[in-house]
Amino acid sequence: MSTAPGPSSDRLRILHVITSLARGGAQAHLLELMRGQKRRGHQLELAYLKDPVMTREFTEVTPFPNHLGQAEQGTAPYAAVLGRLWGLVSAFKPDVLHTHLLKADALGAVAGRFGGARVTIASKHNDEAALRRPWVSHVHGWLSRLDDRVIVLSDHVGRYVVEAGRVRPDAIRRVYYGIDLGKFPVALADTAARAIRRDLDVPADAPFLLCVARLDPQKGHPVLLDAMSLLLQRDPTARLVLVGAGQQAGDDYVAALHRRAAAPDLDGKVIFAGERTDVPRLMAACDVFVMASLWEGFGLVFLEAMAAGKPVVATRVSAVPEVVIDGVTGLLVPPEDPPALAGALHRLCDDAAERRRLGAAGYQRVREHFTADRMVDETIAVYREALAARS
Repeated sequence: MSTAPGPSSDRLRILHVITSLARGGAQAHLLELMRGQKRRGHQLELAYLKDPVMTREFTEVTPFPNHLGQAEQGTAPYAAVLGRLWGLVSAFKPDVLHTHLLKADALGAVAGRFGGARVTIASKHNDEAALRRPWVSHVHGWLSRLDDRVIVLSDHVGRYVVEAGRVRPDAIRRVYYGIDLGKFPVALADTAARAIRRDLDVPADAPFLLCVARLDPQKGHPVLLDAMSLLLQRDPTARLVLVGAGQQAGDDYVAALHRRAAAPDLDGKVIFAGERTDVPRLMAACDVFVMASLWEGFGLVFLEAMAAGKPVVATRVSAVPEVVIDGVTGLLVPPEDPPALAGALHRLCDDAAERRRLGAAGYQRVREHFTADRMVDETIAVYREALAARS
């Protein structure tokens, strides 16, 4: 019989496995989680299947992230990738194997249970559409029974994975995302704010709307662009800055967004800024953060905007109302409704006092409910609960 874990200060061996290291909410969450676990003295390893975009950032917490190979037909067979992960688990002998995103969850459930991890934890970061397919749902439900616990980042995602993913409810533990408030300046010096506007080609007196999201259909960019067209009829000076790059949707989707932004009703008013590493400074410089998601497992970027003291305009979908409180920290509108979105944006562009009120309330909400330290401690508590149950 294994020995039960000791006090919370006891060091754990933790192996994280994630499907992709492309830039996104799940990856940003994992990086913050691993930073906190490292500060608490735990021993960490990381493995990933594809997209080494953020490898350099992750070397801060683990010097050599393990690239297992992309588990896709014709690239690296699933059996080969599973074998590599199994070997890594057997060599590292983790107390905790913690997986992130569907393919890593599937491979990790098998490698963890049979490769020698003391416990296996899966994190569900989104309401994955793939789980609506009957065969995926059945396989996911079967594999999830190999996990000791399933961490969900919102109540909405918890309900979804029970219904669509066939996860047993007693295994679920909710741990909201958290961020480091110290990385998000609430205010910038006038010279710094003007420099950012010059860099982005946003006039000094123009309402500065910011959207940070990968260029993917989930994020609703076409709806946002149509709303921007309507807003410009009421305030021709407004500018919309889109930060993010295409990942899953492919070049055709991104090209269609550029064509729409070049139309006469938008020409020159929408700026594609690509991927940026200075998002906290952009948040601090903007007037309003906006995103027109069609669904959203959580929306880490909303916390980032709120941490910078900015009001949020978003769609009332999925877990968004758990994060953004309508009328308190931002304004929520129905999805796929450009007039409603344009109306909310105009309301805030036209009312600086309202922007300040919502932004201040958002900052306070993050400070009280969504800190990185809280997230890390709650996650480690889930590990220890699972380890105690295995003892």
